[in-house]
Amino acid sequence: MPEPVIESPTELPDLNPVIHGKLRLALLSLLSSVEEAEFTWLRAKTNSTDGNLGAQLLKLEEAGYVEVEKKFVLRKPQTIYRMTEIGRQALTDYVQALKQLLGSAINA
Repeated sequence: MPEPVIESPTELPDLNPVIHGKLRLALLSLLSSVEEAEFTWLRAKTNSTDGNLGAQLLKLEEAGYVEVEKKFVLRKPQTIYRMTEIGRQALTDYVQALKQLLGSAINA
C-alpha cells in the first residue's frame, strides 16, 4: 500500500507567542466580544486565580493588546480591561495564521 502524500506549506506561519498561551488567547477572545470587562468577570469566565490572571493580563497590556483602567467604586477597587485596536488586529492575524497552519484539517 503506497504511503499517503502529505502536502505541507513551504513556509509555516508564525503564531504570535503573546497570544498563543491558552489563558491569554481566552482573555483576548472574551475581550473581543465586549466593550470592557472587570477583572472579577474575567476571573470567573476563565476560572483562573488572581495571580495567574493578573500576570497574563500584564503580558497583554505590555504588548499593547489591552488597556487597563483602575478606579474606586464605593471605596472598592475596580479594574477594567479593554481590548485595543492593536490587540484586535493581533488576534485577527493570529486566527488567520492558525487557519493557514491547520489548512485542510479544519474542513476534515
